[in-house]
Amino acid sequence: MDLILDYVISVQFALFIFVLVTLKSSIKFVPQNRAWIIERFGKYQSTKEAGINFIIPFVDKVAANRSLKEQAFDIPSQAAITKDNISLTVDGVLYFRVLEPYKATYGVEDYVFAVTQLAQTTMRSEIGKIELDKSFEERDMLNAKIVSAINEAAESWGVAVLRYEIKDITPPGTIMEAMESQMKAERERRAKILESDGEKQAAINIAEGDKRARVLAAEAEKQEQVLKAEGEAQAIIAVADAQAQALNVVGEAADTEEGQKAIQLDLATKAIQAKQAIAKESSVVLLPDSSTDISSVVAQANSILNSLNKPQ
Repeated sequence: MDLILDYVISVQFALFIFVLVTLKSSIKFVPQNRAWIIERFGKYQSTKEAGINFIIPFVDKVAANRSLKEQAFDIPSQAAITKDNISLTVDGVLYFRVLEPYKATYGVEDYVFAVTQLAQTTMRSEIGKIELDKSFEERDMLNAKIVSAINEAAESWGVAVLRYEIKDITPPGTIMEAMESQMKAERERRAKILESDGEKQAAINIAEGDKRARVLAAEAEKQEQVLKAEGEAQAIIAVADAQAQALNVVGEAADTEEGQKAIQLDLATKAIQAKQAIAKESSVVLLPDSSTDISSVVAQANSILNSLNKPQ
């Protein structure tokens, strides 16, 4: 009886273990950004995405585990010949991701190898369409063409190439030396052009400065002459006004008896001084007569003043 009981307990325990193993095998937790390909009896059954999933134990199995993240792969250095028959060594980086796990599993044996090989051949083909100078100047266009060509071929593999970046383009040593000489000559040419432009601008600035200086000097001289002429004119006017005022004062004084006497005295004094000057400077002896007598001269002056003072 004990043996039977022990047997029953063993069977129950075995069944319990079997159930646990079966449940564990049937429940699958797929990580984020992953996709599992499930096959049933060796045939594709479904694609399980992130989260909890159930499969039939011992019947279904996980045939492939695909990453849906963006992936980056180095493209090894390779030789490429440009349109002008220059050999280059080119390498790059390829960025792609799996969009359709089914095609990436059953459409190609190894999608990573296939995409990288396609990138190499496409890069050689695109570089062969352009010349050496363009390969350095048009990297962005070259990258875009490579991406477009790879995506067209990789569509059946469920893979999308996001971008392709050329890291290095290395021409032969002789070409590098020639390019460096060309760049040096170009830099020297630009430096000479800039220097000549600077000298030209400096000469223009100096000429403009001299011109403005001459114009300012001429305007200053003109202004000085105008001011000088105005000053002289004002001086002449002031002198004339002073003389006029003096004549008015003399005229008013001469109209009085005291003024008449003062004029007679002044005339007599000037006549005497004139005769003294003539006698001093000349050897001729002057004898007084009626026409040259001082009293006669004073009398003549008085008659003239009297005639002027008579009312008109």
